[in-house]
Amino acid sequence: RILPSMESVSQKQSPPRRKVVPIRLILLPVAYIIITIHAYCVLKLYYFPNSTDTIDIFNVNNMDNVEEQADAKVAAGEGTGTRTGTVEIKGTKQTQRIQAKKKKEEILDQYHDVCIIGAGLSGSVIAERFANVLQQKVLIIDKRSHIGGNCYDYIDDETDIRVNLYGAHLFHTNEERVWDYVHKFSQWTPYEHTVLGYVNGTHVPIPVNIDTVNKLFNANVQSSVEMDEWLRKEQVKYEHDPSNSEEMAKSRVGERLYELMFKHYTYKQWAKYPEELGPEVTARIPVRNDHDNRYFPNDIHQALPTEGYTKMFENMIYNNPRIDVLTDTDYFEIKDGLKCGKTFYTGPVDAYFAHLGWPKLEYRSLDFERKVARETDFFQPNSVVNHPSTDNNFTRIVEYKHFLHQKSPHTVYFIERSKDGGEPYYPVPNQKNKDLYKKYQEMAQKEESKGVHFVGRLANYKYFNMDQAIKNALELFDKFGGVDGGGDADDKVPS
Repeated sequence: RILPSMESVSQKQSPPRRKVVPIRLILLPVAYIIITIHAYCVLKLYYFPNSTDTIDIFNVNNMDNVEEQADAKVAAGEGTGTRTGTVEIKGTKQTQRIQAKKKKEEILDQYHDVCIIGAGLSGSVIAERFANVLQQKVLIIDKRSHIGGNCYDYIDDETDIRVNLYGAHLFHTNEERVWDYVHKFSQWTPYEHTVLGYVNGTHVPIPVNIDTVNKLFNANVQSSVEMDEWLRKEQVKYEHDPSNSEEMAKSRVGERLYELMFKHYTYKQWAKYPEELGPEVTARIPVRNDHDNRYFPNDIHQALPTEGYTKMFENMIYNNPRIDVLTDTDYFEIKDGLKCGKTFYTGPVDAYFAHLGWPKLEYRSLDFERKVARETDFFQPNSVVNHPSTDNNFTRIVEYKHFLHQKSPHTVYFIERSKDGGEPYYPVPNQKNKDLYKKYQEMAQKEESKGVHFVGRLANYKYFNMDQAIKNALELFDKFGGVDGGGDADDKVPS
């Protein structure tokens, strides 16, 4: 038998089957797509919980770090709101930069019924009133990178303790209108402030009271009558009204207390001895004839905002469609292009008239040295301890953990030193500055005919407590159509 050839055998075989794609080649791309979608949803939910892809920034002018601000907001899980200056997350950093700049340009190109220079207490109160009561469009401009002025506070990263960037601010008032007003924007926690002084190696109450005298001089004063008699024997008598702060202090507490608690502290605070300052500086320092150690014993309302001052300012002027806020913006660089009905200026009055070439008004500023004590309950026995002696070059130490009984395994405190230059804090009350301010005041009054109004401590070269600043701003608003009393019927504040 002859076997067929291989060629003939192959011709009789069945046609080959169709190739089957392995199932893993199908499942892998599908799994990849599913995982990608899932990851996107998780990221979207965790990092961008809101329905839109925009985030807030406080500063639409500083183009150099707008992307860092955006990243910080994303990392914090913050979503969109109605604060001025939103930046798109999607797109390149250059897109973010352009969009932020465009937003600022759009704001500056708009007409505003009211333009306010400064986002501190005076400016924010006026802005909120015009927007919410009179329904007017308002623009706030501030050269700093934040709102709130010197009241601005924040949570210290290392200790998780709320601190003030520009020194401790204690709210106290007898003004019911002011008290009612601040409650529109914050809950308040009662807090009665006390101060200690470190003198001759011991802590004594400030202002001077019976306990101060007994500790420093080993006295045995027991009553208000005895304290009045002790003070009467110590006081220096003048045939004329006190003409400076030295005479005022000695006429109230005598030579010994003046040397220990007033003379050198005043020099560290003002770089001038009391004899070089007007009598009003030491006249406003209280002296007690009892054991009361409260710093503001005569004020009915004393409290701190439960969530901080910054949150209060946010509730006042952010989340309001009628208020635009531009931070990190120098008013004098853009003023010629602004379209404003009325202008309220809260900055230094001499800066407004710098083009006149007159001398500058004198201010004292502050420097803050931050210190952290780890695994420490408290660094000092009180929130504020003054250091009036010549043993050191600082005026006081503020430990914020004491305020509102904050909890942390660590503590943070700030050593305060007064200085010339820097942010203007305190007008220097001597005759030279008083005379110079009168000249600026006359120029400011002339500006009112042009629709520019000067309000606040810097614009009036006068120190205001917080409640005084709020009261003055409310009363100024009344002159422009506001309703007296603070309980306006149509006074609706956006939630």
